Amino acid sequence: MFGIKAVITPSFKEAVALVAIVVAVISVSIIRFEAPPHLPILVSILLLICYGLVKKVTYRELERGLVEGAGAGMSAVFLFFFIGILISSWMMSGTIPTLIYAGFTLVTPLFFYAIVFIITSIIGISIGSSLTTVATVGVAFIGIAGALDLSLAVTAGAIVSGAFFGDKMSPLSDTTNLASSIVGVDLFEHIRNMGWTTVPAFILTLIFFGFMSPSITLENTSDIAVFKEGMLETGSIHWYTMIPLIVLIVLTLVKTPALMTLAASSIAAILLSLLHQSYSVTEVLSILFGGYVSSTGIAEIDALLSRGGMESMFFTIGLVLLALSMGGLLFKLGIVQCLLMKIESLLKKASSLIAASALTAIGINILIGEQYLSILLTGQAFQGQYEKLGLHGKNLSRVMEDAGTVVNPLVPWSVCGIFITSVLGVSTLEYLPFAFFCLLSPLLTVIFGMSGKTLTYVNKA
Repeated sequence: MFGIKAVITPSFKEAVALVAIVVAVISVSIIRFEAPPHLPILVSILLLICYGLVKKVTYRELERGLVEGAGAGMSAVFLFFFIGILISSWMMSGTIPTLIYAGFTLVTPLFFYAIVFIITSIIGISIGSSLTTVATVGVAFIGIAGALDLSLAVTAGAIVSGAFFGDKMSPLSDTTNLASSIVGVDLFEHIRNMGWTTVPAFILTLIFFGFMSPSITLENTSDIAVFKEGMLETGSIHWYTMIPLIVLIVLTLVKTPALMTLAASSIAAILLSLLHQSYSVTEVLSILFGGYVSSTGIAEIDALLSRGGMESMFFTIGLVLLALSMGGLLFKLGIVQCLLMKIESLLKKASSLIAASALTAIGINILIGEQYLSILLTGQAFQGQYEKLGLHGKNLSRVMEDAGTVVNPLVPWSVCGIFITSVLGVSTLEYLPFAFFCLLSPLLTVIFGMSGKTLTYVNKA
C-alpha cells in the first residue's frame, strides 16, 4: 500500500480536514445511525474522488488508486474464503463441537471467574468469533453468576477477556487473518509472534481472576448441563474428530503456507464428515458454501454451531475491499504521506513507532468504533515506516491486534461494545475495569516496544 505514488501534494490543513471529514462521516454513521460500515466508507470514497477531481486529478488516475488499494487485500480475500470453508467443515466433522464440549467439562466450583475465562478462551479459539462466544456461552455464564449472586461485572469481564483472547489467537478469526494479510505476514507466523505479548497477558489475566474468584458451590448448573447434553445429542463428540485439528497443528509446525494448511485441514474434515456423519456430496458442497446449520432444537446450541461457509465471509470481504480502496485513494492523493511527514521526525526509533501505531489503532477504535478499520487503517498508515526502520511486518501486525482487535469491546459506542452490552445486560463501563486481557494487551505491546524485547528486524529474522 505504501508503494502507491502520490499524484498531488495537499497542504497539511487540507489533509487534516479531509481525514476529519472521513472520520466524521464514518463515526457518525456507525455510532449515531448504526449503519453498516460499508455505506459510510463508500460515501467517503466518493468525497475523496470529488476532491481529486477538483484538484485536476484525472478520473482514470483516481480509479487506479482504488484498484491498487483493493489489490493489496487480495491475499486476505482468498484466506477468508478458506476460513469460511474450514469453519463449516470443522462443524460438519465434529471438530468444533468436540472442542466446545471439552471446554464445558472444565467447569468446577472453585475459581469460577478463572474457569469462565478459560472456557470462553477455548471456545473463542475453536470458533474464531468473539461475539458469537459472548452471545452463547457468555449468556449462560451470566445466568449462572446471577443465580449464585456473583458480580455480573467481573463475570462479564472474564467473558470478554476470554472471547477476545480466542478471537485474537484463532486461525479461524477474520481479524487475525486480516492483520496478517494486510502487511503480508504468514498467518501462523503472525499468531506465533503474538504469543510474546498474548501469553503474558493471558497468564496475568488468569492470575487476577483466580484471586478474585470466591469459594462457591455451583448449585445451579442447569445452563451448563443443557449445553453439554445438546452437544452430545449432535452425535459429533468423538476423539477422532480432532484429526483435522492435528493436521492444522502439524502443518503449522512445519511452516506450511497458511492457505495450504487451511485447505489440507478442511479436506481432512470433509473426508471425516463423509465417513462418519453420512453426508452426501451435495450436502457437503452446500454446507461449504452456505455454512453449517445446527438443528438440535436448543436455541443456544444452534446459535453457537450454525456458522461458516464461503458466503459468511462476503460481509468481511466487502468491507476489506472498500476500506483498502479508500486507503488507496488516501495514498494516491498524498493525504497519508502528508500527515506522516509531520510526525516522521518523531518516528525514528522502534519504541516511538510502535507507540504511535498502537495509539492510532486505539484512536480509530474510539473515534470510529469499528474493529476492522482500526486494523486496516493502522496497517496502511505505518507499514512504510516499519520498513524504513527495518522492522519485520509481523511487529506491526501484532500491534494492530494488541491495540486494535481487543480494544474495540472497551469502547461503549463501538460495534463490539454495543453488542456485548445488549446481550449480557452489563454496560461497557461496568465490565471495562475487569476486562483484564483487553487492558493488558495494548499496554504490554507498548512496553515491549519501548524495551526492544521480542522485536524482529528484517536483517535479523
